[in-house]
Amino acid sequence: MATWFSRKSTGISPASTKTIDAPEGYWKNCPSCNEVLSQRQLTNEWHVCPKCGFHMGLDSEGYFQMLFDDGVFDVFDTHLSALDVLEFVDRQPYHKRIVAAKAKTNLTDAARGAFGTIGGIPVSVGCMDFSFIGGSMGSVVGEVLTRAIRRGVERKCPVIIISRSGGARMQEASLSLMQLAKTSANLAVLAEHKLPYISVIADPTTGGVSASFAMLGDVNIAEPGALIGFAGPRVIRETIGQDLPEGFQRSEFLLEKGFLDDVVDRRNLKSYLANLFKLIMEPAV
Repeated sequence: MATWFSRKSTGISPASTKTIDAPEGYWKNCPSCNEVLSQRQLTNEWHVCPKCGFHMGLDSEGYFQMLFDDGVFDVFDTHLSALDVLEFVDRQPYHKRIVAAKAKTNLTDAARGAFGTIGGIPVSVGCMDFSFIGGSMGSVVGEVLTRAIRRGVERKCPVIIISRSGGARMQEASLSLMQLAKTSANLAVLAEHKLPYISVIADPTTGGVSASFAMLGDVNIAEPGALIGFAGPRVIRETIGQDLPEGFQRSEFLLEKGFLDDVVDRRNLKSYLANLFKLIMEPAV
């Protein structure tokens, strides 16, 4: 009986075992399939799981590096920063939230504007960062995206806005809601100049962002599995008292219902946009 519980030799001496040193946070589990991924894999795949294709969050710097030719681009309006003009307080004063978000993200707000070429075609891009107060749209976000649109008008080039946001920033109240009209009005000016606006929608895009510029593209593209809608599915379910269809408010569901023009894997997004711009921008022979 005692031999049943005796430890068998593995043939490996303690001295021969080795540990792999890696910095904390180097390994990450895919939220969908639980595959263990290294930061190097995630970087190479633009934060898309190589096993199941699940799209994880990507920041503005990642999108800029991925989309612009040779990763070369100019960033604008980094000096803009939100003010707490309403002296808003919820669980903590708004101005303290801004300071904490800046320290955490090294960003000045939840959107950045950049200019470069995609497939050799000059493009003005505005990109939202979810890590900064949930990508919420306040006055600075509206101004940064508006300037990205105006840059497209001034340079006679296409505009891309990459949306990833929880919606309007409640700490700025009506000042935040005004950004819906502001960005939409400037997109109308872009349309008057017959310049294309491509909306790229990432997970999640909800609230006032989905109700304004995110769904106003000449072409509306979403990443796979992105949550897109005004109110979240839980709120809708509780409001109507009914179960929702499978995949409700996800990219593929919206594509099927005609709210989107296409769903594009992030890893193919640059080539997709380059081909799209060649079709739109090059004069017919």
